[in-house]
Amino acid sequence: MTELRASEVWRAVLGDLQLQVPRPVYDTWLRGTAAVSWTDDVLYVTAPTPFALEWLERRMYPTIVATARKVLGYSVDVRLQVGRDGPPADGRPAEPSEPTGPSSSGARLHVLNSNYTFSRFVVGTSNRLPDTAARAVAEAPGQTYNPLFIHSGVGLGKTHLLHAIAHTCASNGVSFRYATCEQFTNEFIGSIRNRTTEEFRSKYRDTQVLLIDDIQFIDGKEQTQDAFFHTFNELHNANRQVVLTSDKPPKALSSLEARLRSRFVWGLVADIQPPDLETRMAILRRKAGELRLSLEEEVMELVARVVRHNVRELEGSLNRILALSRLHNGPVTTSLASQALADLLYQPSPGHMDPDAVVEEVARHYRVAAQDLSGTTRRKNIARARHVAMYILRRDAGMKDTDIGRLLGGRAHSTVIAGVAKVESSIGKDPQLQKDLLAIKEAILG
Repeated sequence: MTELRASEVWRAVLGDLQLQVPRPVYDTWLRGTAAVSWTDDVLYVTAPTPFALEWLERRMYPTIVATARKVLGYSVDVRLQVGRDGPPADGRPAEPSEPTGPSSSGARLHVLNSNYTFSRFVVGTSNRLPDTAARAVAEAPGQTYNPLFIHSGVGLGKTHLLHAIAHTCASNGVSFRYATCEQFTNEFIGSIRNRTTEEFRSKYRDTQVLLIDDIQFIDGKEQTQDAFFHTFNELHNANRQVVLTSDKPPKALSSLEARLRSRFVWGLVADIQPPDLETRMAILRRKAGELRLSLEEEVMELVARVVRHNVRELEGSLNRILALSRLHNGPVTTSLASQALADLLYQPSPGHMDPDAVVEEVARHYRVAAQDLSGTTRRKNIARARHVAMYILRRDAGMKDTDIGRLLGGRAHSTVIAGVAKVESSIGKDPQLQKDLLAIKEAILG
């Protein structure tokens, strides 16, 4: 195999791993890896440092090997080694990058992700407010929305906005300090141990903009909270900008001191919701453009309907599809996309679905009357809708076959089994059926 083909295999593996592990783990330990060769069913992968190599071997090796075997469809070994620097296997510009600009303490700037800029942040109804607020504080720090507190679930763009603010500060000659809450905590503890508290104090207070990611991890750490309280006060009193992110709003940080919670809501609290279908499609178009990949609308719609809650998973899914296409030297079709995303496409939906809501939505989607699904007519369109209802009721609503039969007009459980089997046998080769199922479940789940 050529080196290029090795890189395509690793791209597929990374795309899959991106869906399995938390973003900080992926960004810290996997993003800088690269495949260099593939011979005799052994994939050779380089890690950027000996420490990264040791961490991957100790914590991730079984998962890496299992993922490589799943991507290729047969047994393969993965050999990790420290190697030369090179571009990441996912085709993005080499990371990390370090923008030019002033630093609050004379030390070099904190490493930023070169892809996390405002120009690459896709804006929709779910994130318009935090995007607008982030741009405002980046252009005029300390003048409005101070502090700015952004919260959301994982993979929705909080860190992207923090880095985008930092990039803008660097471009405008504004000093900033970016750190994760874990980094802030560890440096604070280290300053006590090493008797360098004044250095720590200056590092985080002598700056025009302070950006702290994942502030929720300060929850329950009393000494660190006290240190951050005084840091916050000094910066805020001097009209210096503070921007924080969290996985929950301030009032939900139950172990946080009340004096901190009250300060976190002084400015603006903005949440990022999961993107709607149109925004997910826009994200995929942007990502496909960056990869110089031509995708049909129906392929992007399939991916956007399968991956509903997480931008990181959208990007990882697209990487996985692209890698599979290149691995098999074939076009990106809905069939190939379905194959690449099979584990996501066919998994039951989380949570409980109301059976009556399933019947109503299936009938609405296929433009038939709900009572027709319980009737005796065998017209093709009604029979298909009935089978789809059976499939969703069993797989996603968790109903027993006998209960499904009773709900749909007193049918025998053997009839339900046959109807579900008909859908299961068709779903892998019928793109329209796939789209129908995803659209129906998305409508039911809101």
